[in-house]
Amino acid sequence: MASDSPESLMTLCTDYCLRNLEGTLCYLLDNETLRLHPDIFLPSEICDKLVNEYVELVKTDSIFEPHESFFTLFSDPRSTRLARIHLREHIVQDQDLEAIRKQDLIELYLTNCEKLTAKSLQTLVSFSHTLISLSLFGCCNIFYEEENPGGCEDDCLVNPTRQVLVKDFTFEGFSRLRILNLGRLIEGVNVETLLRPLASLAALDLSGIQLNDVGFLTQWKDSLVSLVLYNMDLSEEHIQVIAQLRKLRSADLLSHHSLSSKISSKHLDISRDHLSSYYKFKLTRRVLNLFVENLVNLTSLDISGHTMLENCTIPSMEEKMGQTSIEPAKSSIAPFRGLKRPLQFLGLFETSLCRLTHIPAYKVSGDKNEEQVLNAIEAYTEHRPEITSRAINLLFDIARIERCSQLLRALQLVITALKCHKDDKNIQVTGSAALFYLTNSEYRMEQSVKLRRQVIQVVLNGMESYQEVTVQRNCCLTLCNFSIPEELEFQYRRVNELLLNILNQSRQDESIQRIAVHLCNALVCQVDNDHKEAVGKMGFVMTMLKLIQKKLADKTCDQVMEFSWSALWNITDETPDNCEMFLNYSGMKLFLECLKEFPEKQELHRNMLGLLGNVAEVKELRPQLMTSQFISVFSNLLESKADGIEVSYNACGVLSHIMFDGPEAWGICEPHREEVVKRMWAAIQSWDINSRRNINYRSFEPILRLLPQGISPVSQHWATWALYNLVSVYPDKYCPLLIKEGGIPLLKDMIKMASARQETKEMARKVIEHCSNFKEENMDTSR
Repeated sequence: MASDSPESLMTLCTDYCLRNLEGTLCYLLDNETLRLHPDIFLPSEICDKLVNEYVELVKTDSIFEPHESFFTLFSDPRSTRLARIHLREHIVQDQDLEAIRKQDLIELYLTNCEKLTAKSLQTLVSFSHTLISLSLFGCCNIFYEEENPGGCEDDCLVNPTRQVLVKDFTFEGFSRLRILNLGRLIEGVNVETLLRPLASLAALDLSGIQLNDVGFLTQWKDSLVSLVLYNMDLSEEHIQVIAQLRKLRSADLLSHHSLSSKISSKHLDISRDHLSSYYKFKLTRRVLNLFVENLVNLTSLDISGHTMLENCTIPSMEEKMGQTSIEPAKSSIAPFRGLKRPLQFLGLFETSLCRLTHIPAYKVSGDKNEEQVLNAIEAYTEHRPEITSRAINLLFDIARIERCSQLLRALQLVITALKCHKDDKNIQVTGSAALFYLTNSEYRMEQSVKLRRQVIQVVLNGMESYQEVTVQRNCCLTLCNFSIPEELEFQYRRVNELLLNILNQSRQDESIQRIAVHLCNALVCQVDNDHKEAVGKMGFVMTMLKLIQKKLADKTCDQVMEFSWSALWNITDETPDNCEMFLNYSGMKLFLECLKEFPEKQELHRNMLGLLGNVAEVKELRPQLMTSQFISVFSNLLESKADGIEVSYNACGVLSHIMFDGPEAWGICEPHREEVVKRMWAAIQSWDINSRRNINYRSFEPILRLLPQGISPVSQHWATWALYNLVSVYPDKYCPLLIKEGGIPLLKDMIKMASARQETKEMARKVIEHCSNFKEENMDTSR
């Protein structure tokens, strides 16, 4: 099972401080600007953690409130020092980088920060004397600046600003910069001019950039150990230049490993997305031989997505001989027999080579088996969502058809991908589908509470970000794999809001509606009254009634209809406010219409009567039930045989509470009170005391309050019968509950009452006897 150990003290403190900045590190200046308390000094280890965790919280936690002035807390290096920070997407803007310009940054990773403009290029210069590692991956606007056009006033109104490409910026002065990621750099920037001032680059990522001439790379042939040219259209000229970079070894810029590991490993990545565009270049035996002969220090190579010519592999008969081996001498890929040692990593995803038997690498990405697929997800998640989504789709098939042997790793990788690409529809679709199979009951024992909570959080993130049918369905289905409400209670309000939002949409997918109503019902079952009241205030009652109204209009009684009434039954249990909402939103009208439209639907009748039992327990609301129409309906249902005794039992319960208010509260002429009482006695006497029940009491309080009274003996008898049935059939559950809630003294007092019927007293004695026997049987006699 995965570790359930708590988070580190550092992590817990960081999270608490970020969620309570004003109460810990900061105060508000002029009620709007955060300022650090003057007596605080924080070293880089803490400041880096604060900034990086802040970015993560803004991205993945919808409850977390970002602060506009957050980055100003790190403006003065005398009190706060930054060294290594990772900023993502819309979270960071020009003014945020400007706020920390005095810091001596060593690592700065800017990923898909589309709000950054050329103003931030000038801020980067502030870090030039210390910066060793820099990523501008996906910062598509950072080489654009806004310029006011001249000309007529009318033109200014139509187009007040226009973007102009900055062409004169270079990395002049960045003397320590050794690792650089320019992935997805905007077209038009002269890469050669931009990079020329850098004297000793060790790692360079030019993913997604099209360069016809890469000869300038040879200026770093004595220092470059890692080169990533993902999705670059290659030619023979490119291959010849790469072959001259004899120091190439490995450092994958796709993930945030430590700085030293990036520089010390040796890597060449010429992989591509085979679906992105037409691609003429094909990898041949000669090209791979060229790499093996010239790049002798290579420990990592990625050639994923390439079309391979058949002459790269050894003959089929030879390939299948012997046990699987990673020794180069036995390699099924002929050119790799010239390797001095197995590669640490070999990227073969979406190539035919990954299915070969003997591959000379410790770790291989591919689509042959679970290990290769997980390696692919791990390698490509950070910067290649288009590849990652296809790899997760393969994992989905593995989890669905076979048994996933590396469950915890698979779950963590999918969670990471969903967090990293919250706004990528393809990853949200494939990832949420994979989570459904990875969290089912077959794997449950292997998963820690912490891990399952992480799953719930990314699922809710997906539901928030996407109204798309497939994502919503996958997320709802995945939530069904959890114990509800227990495992969802830590996100109780959020999950209810999301489900109600789904159900309130004008156009609904039937399957999603059914699952969402089921989840809503489960969420309000067996939770405390505070939770129910809070959900009621969110519009739960009205939402369920709207669903019922829609089904009535369609003359359809399906699971949505039955679950909706069941959910109303659960949410009104001992919550008067929700009962009142039910009445105020024409719930009784819908009850009568459903009864008339679906006279044979036993489950529906049981749920509706259970709900009305809750309403009848509220003294202030009972007068609204006192109409000839309602009392006649309840009286007629006393004789119902639907769902065993449940409908009759619940109808009698409703009437028992109404009778408890006495003859003076009987404000109707028809039917007569005595007539209804007679029918109630007849109904109770017809029930089998050993009936197994489709009901779940959390408290006996509403029943017990009917015992110490003489105004309605039939109500007293119904309450006593209910207790006798429950302690007889389910003694382990209900004997302790009755004893705990003081039911035994109340029953003893009732036996002494002159107004109580003899048969009621006899039944009460049997209840007391059952509970007494239960206590004796469960007494500890071991001492």
